[in-house]
Amino acid sequence: MQVINTDIPAVKRVIPKRHGDDRGWFSEVFRADVLAQAGIANVFIQDNQSFSAPQGTVRGLHFQTAPAAQAKLIRVLAGAILDVAVDLRSDSPTYGRSVAVRLDAAGGEQLFVPAGFAHGFCTLEPNTMVAYKVDAYYSPENDRNLRWNDPAIGIDWPVGEAEAILSGKDKTAPLLADLGRVF
Repeated sequence: MQVINTDIPAVKRVIPKRHGDDRGWFSEVFRADVLAQAGIANVFIQDNQSFSAPQGTVRGLHFQTAPAAQAKLIRVLAGAILDVAVDLRSDSPTYGRSVAVRLDAAGGEQLFVPAGFAHGFCTLEPNTMVAYKVDAYYSPENDRNLRWNDPAIGIDWPVGEAEAILSGKDKTAPLLADLGRVF
C-alpha cells in the first residue's frame, strides 16, 4: 500500500497494491499499521455506502462539526467519481482551498480526508457505488454542508449547475463566506 500527499498534505491518496493472476486480483484495501506509519492513525468506527444511479450526481459538500467531526477514507466499489475535499480549518494556510481526485473501481485508489474538511463527489459514470469509513458516528445536530459550486472555492466540477443532480439540502447549502468559523 502506498500513501501519497496531495497539494494539501493532510489529504492523502491511498493506493493499495493489487496482486493479480488469471482469476483476477486480490488487494488489502485497509491496513491500520501501514496507514498509521503514513500519519493516518484514525480509528474508523462506521462504514457508509452510497449508490448513485445517474451520472452527474453530486453529493456534498458535507462535514460534521466538533465534537462529531469526521475523518473519511473513501473508495469506489463500482463506477467512478471526482472526489473533492475543501479545507475548512480556519487557521490553516490552505483554508478554502480544495483537492480533487478521480477515484474509480478499476484503479482501486482511495482518498483520506481528515476532520476539518468538507467532502463531496460527482459521479462520472452511471450506477456508481461509493464506500467510506468514518472515525465518528453520524450526528444530525453536527451535520453541515457547504455549497458545492461556491465560486470562492472554484472547484472544476465535471457538470454545470443545470446538469448536476443534487439533493434539496445540497442545492441550498451556504457559501464559504457565510459559514463562519467551523473548525
